[in-house]
Amino acid sequence: MRPLIAIPARFSARTSALRHAAEVNARALIEAVWRAGGEPAGIHPADTGTAARLARFDGVVLPGGGDLAPSRYGATVTHGTVYDVDTLQDTFDLDVARHALESGLPLLAVCRGLQAVNVALGGTLEQDMGGPRREHRHLVHPVTLEPDSVVARAAGAEKADASCYHHQRVDRLGTDLRVTARAADGTVEALELPCARGWFTAVQWHPEDTAHEDTAQQGLFDALVRAAAR
Repeated sequence: MRPLIAIPARFSARTSALRHAAEVNARALIEAVWRAGGEPAGIHPADTGTAARLARFDGVVLPGGGDLAPSRYGATVTHGTVYDVDTLQDTFDLDVARHALESGLPLLAVCRGLQAVNVALGGTLEQDMGGPRREHRHLVHPVTLEPDSVVARAAGAEKADASCYHHQRVDRLGTDLRVTARAADGTVEALELPCARGWFTAVQWHPEDTAHEDTAQQGLFDALVRAAAR
């Protein structure tokens, strides 16, 4: 029996094959979970009952997506580049992050997912990294992983090539979080929680982009599913 891995769906205004707005997840993300031996299951964002809903799952991938509302981390001004903010999506993702960590449910957080974890634990975000010369969009770049960190053990390496698509990054760290990877420009690229009750790592990049050909990236999904199987 494959471990059941919850992946919160993302709202999409247009999906030509379905003819209507939809709730979706990236095929590459789903395939990476499947290759790892997991059973990926998209779940509908809702603002109630998150803990009970997650109880039936063996693990969670908190995926990428649009920006969190800056008000979620105490900002009173919104930068003009903030996009695709959705109140329900924010509420659900923050609830998923909190409940997974509190319950010890294995959790892999990706891109927006990392940012949601940081905000859920009281951290803040830099709303914009400064345009095309500083942002990490359509970019594959090296990241350095902390030796013996959760992410380094999962990747089987202390350096990795990360496929990135983000214009925001961690500013102030959430409570008890530890930085376990950085880019050359100092951007936080991975986080873990030393006091976590279950397996957990968060990466600012998109490991699903290259997991089909990069064993270090597939290793993140493999480690999640192994933890979920236990």
